[in-house]
Amino acid sequence: MNYTQESVIFGGIFDIDKKKSMVSEMENLAAKPDFWNDASEAQKVLKEIKNAKRIIEPWEKAFNNSTELSEFFNLAVEENDEETLVDLNIQADDLEKEIAHIEFIRKLSGDDDDAPAILTIHSGAGGTESCDWTEMLYRMYLRWIERKGFSSNILDYIPGDEAGLKSVTLEVHGEYAYGHLKAESGVHRLVRISPFDSNARRHTSFASVYSYPIVEEVDDFEIDEKDIRVDTYRASGAGGQHINKTDSAVRMTHIPTNIVVACQNERSQIKNRSTALRLLKARVRQHFKEIEEKERQSKLAEKKKIEWGSQIRSYVLHPYNMVKDHRTDVETSNTQAVLDGDIDMFIEAYLLTY
Repeated sequence: MNYTQESVIFGGIFDIDKKKSMVSEMENLAAKPDFWNDASEAQKVLKEIKNAKRIIEPWEKAFNNSTELSEFFNLAVEENDEETLVDLNIQADDLEKEIAHIEFIRKLSGDDDDAPAILTIHSGAGGTESCDWTEMLYRMYLRWIERKGFSSNILDYIPGDEAGLKSVTLEVHGEYAYGHLKAESGVHRLVRISPFDSNARRHTSFASVYSYPIVEEVDDFEIDEKDIRVDTYRASGAGGQHINKTDSAVRMTHIPTNIVVACQNERSQIKNRSTALRLLKARVRQHFKEIEEKERQSKLAEKKKIEWGSQIRSYVLHPYNMVKDHRTDVETSNTQAVLDGDIDMFIEAYLLTY
């Protein structure tokens, strides 16, 4: 990057003056004695203040840095100080990254972006191969969660018949967990030499990933009991001696939408029912929200099959190494790093594009 004074003019795209004015007005509102008379509205106001400050504070820091760089740049030019100019170029590159990060944060301004997320991974076309691929994705997301300093717990876990996982559901907590994970929804495709093929042939496997938010408002979202089918079954997978002894696991189906959720992480069927109902409410709420959004955009979305031609990202391990996101064209040859959870490049590119 060649540093010039034009590099520091970037505030307009963030509407900083407007955000500062809004924060000032809302903080005055929050200081009034009757502010908490309507707790729900009060929480919304505080949330808007917090979201605005997430942009204002790093922007002010970056702006101050840019002002200092501009002053040093002018001095270095006047004195023909080549060494300082080289150093300033490096600092300008860092500033450019700061600004890009602020733009990324600005994209995390959706209604539910700051909510915890439910992440589900299902095996698709490919049998045992896809079950193994599902487990690889599960490991990838666990590593990513660890990298971000997030936390997670397993809600549902169904092993494959021979290897891997048929499906797994996680609840993920962390700063803007759903805002990040919404970028991962879609079909993920793997190409590799199969470890299950004695002839060492190349195989293609598919798995679907879907995320949705868990928000406080879900408690106010009601579903008619007659629209819910409840099934109980014995838990499977890692769970100690309790596993397969009682029908504690719960599966709920919302009949009108055919949305299914399951929970088996608690020993108590009552607790699993409570968690499953919360997940079902969140999933159905998100379903109708997505329909409204599609109608606003005047287009119908096709539910993609978990097979050829519908993938959002490809992970190729043979005959070459490459991971490519087909929505943004971001790609890398460091497949091992990606499978170890280094996926922020794809998430950030998606959020900056859409």
